[in-house]
Amino acid sequence: VQLQASGGGLVGPGGSLRLSCAASGFTLDYYAIGWFRQAPGKEREGVFCISGSDGSTDFADSVKGRFTISRDDAKNTVYLQMNSLKPEDTAVYYCASRNLRLYPFFGTSCSLSDDYDFWGQGTQVTVSS
Repeated sequence: VQLQASGGGLVGPGGSLRLSCAASGFTLDYYAIGWFRQAPGKEREGVFCISGSDGSTDFADSVKGRFTISRDDAKNTVYLQMNSLKPEDTAVYYCASRNLRLYPFFGTSCSLSDDYDFWGQGTQVTVSS
């Protein structure tokens, strides 16, 4: 099982980036994929998630209207499209997976809590002029 996050970089305020989370060793069906971020000196926070079982999503208020999530089953990849980026979006971004058949969330199929069972390496996003 492997998650490969990529797509980070340096972008100016108002710019866009698309992060990719490529999964290998399992298919996205029946897995939830979450995107998280951690800025220096701050706790890790959930940004966006998507369920492989029913396609439901959830997102943090701080990214509402700016970020979107999508899934390409053919490529076994989840994307996080980030638009209108702000300096406060600067962080290391991680993707994580949870097997919903073995470990279903309570009352939801997608969660921004960090209770995921497999984590990929992070990709740095820096928003600065």
